[in-house]
Amino acid sequence: MSPASTGASISVGAVSSVPSSAASSVPSAPSGGVDSDSRMTPGGPGYRRMSLALFLAGVATFALLYSTQALLPLISGEFGVAASEASWTVAAATGGLALFVLPMSALSERFGRRTVMTASLAVAVTVGMLVPFAPSLGALVVLRGVQGAALAGLPASATAYLAEEVRPRALVTAIGLFVAGNSVGGMSGRVITGWVAQEWGWRISVGVIGALAVVCAVAFRLLLPAPKHFTAGSLRPRVLLGTVRGHLSDPLLRRLYAIGALFMTVFGGVYTVIGYRLTAAPFGLPQGIVGSIFLVYLVGTVSASTAGRLVGRFGRRGALYLAGGTTAAGLLLTLTASLVLVLLGLVLITAGFFAGHAVASSAVSKTATHGRAQASALYQSAYYIGSSVGSTAGALAFHADGWGGTVGVGLLAVLGVVTITVLGSRAARATARGTLAADAR
Repeated sequence: MSPASTGASISVGAVSSVPSSAASSVPSAPSGGVDSDSRMTPGGPGYRRMSLALFLAGVATFALLYSTQALLPLISGEFGVAASEASWTVAAATGGLALFVLPMSALSERFGRRTVMTASLAVAVTVGMLVPFAPSLGALVVLRGVQGAALAGLPASATAYLAEEVRPRALVTAIGLFVAGNSVGGMSGRVITGWVAQEWGWRISVGVIGALAVVCAVAFRLLLPAPKHFTAGSLRPRVLLGTVRGHLSDPLLRRLYAIGALFMTVFGGVYTVIGYRLTAAPFGLPQGIVGSIFLVYLVGTVSASTAGRLVGRFGRRGALYLAGGTTAAGLLLTLTASLVLVLLGLVLITAGFFAGHAVASSAVSKTATHGRAQASALYQSAYYIGSSVGSTAGALAFHADGWGGTVGVGLLAVLGVVTITVLGSRAARATARGTLAADAR
């Protein structure tokens, strides 16, 4: 089965042009050189407008990105294709985003975060209004690919905007709110399409999502405050490549990118296959009910928005262990033949995924002082590679061994998260011992 996935995405970049040791601290002043006290903080001027604007942008982005996922059985039926072919309507969108996120991040460094986000949403919603009229599966896949490429400009730019305009101590909370918007968008794109498609077909349902995205895009542009701390960068390829090499040379960033990809591997595999499982025996649920399953995304909205408190209580690595354990427990629960337990398992998977995702991406942000959009783009690329790998592997495992095979893929990915986190803990302790030894000398 071709790649398809689900989820939401966010990260803030790291510094490419400074040593990795320096990149581990939060900057005391924004890159624009303005005193950090002038940046936004909860309750301060512009913070609510900014939060609402980016929340709506997240809703629009992920409602569009995954609008066809709950409709795959209907698309298969209309065009007379297998599930593996229909899934390309999702894979094309996520693949387009993964492919174009780095170039779009470079544009945001040169032309500004708000400008690129506005242009991205404008193109994506325009294409969204054309999707319902696709005459063939091939045309639909092409339109979805263009839509995903356009949407690539939003996640990297949004998180770089937050890192520049919000005080460091409020950054995790601000990122959590944006991820919450992602989860609401991902949920609404599936729930709305499921019920509308049950009555009027998949074309009308994706048209409704397109109209919703237009409203969100207009409100976003009207609400988002103008940036005060942005400094234009260079579009020269040599500079861009140097920035990327700098990010990839940082061991901490590499680990965080891998963790984001592995969490998305679980999520992509589960939510690509779950619709096929629930419409078949022993459950036999109708399309509208299957679409409503995605209401569990509301749990992700809560867990993402409370990620800051998890980190404050358990530390970053402790929060990642908790997120991984919650995800694994949910995977095991879905192995049962009880619909109630399957739904509870999906709740735990969703909560664990969004919490782990927010924690990992916030950790990336704490290494950033500049080159943020490129570091964010690398996180997005890793994230959507995980999405494609998870949906492909999960679907192939489902075909070979049923739902147990999909769960097995997810558990392997969770094991990868735990292993990387353990290695990170050991590396941190080794660094600390080396620092103490050097101080003693």
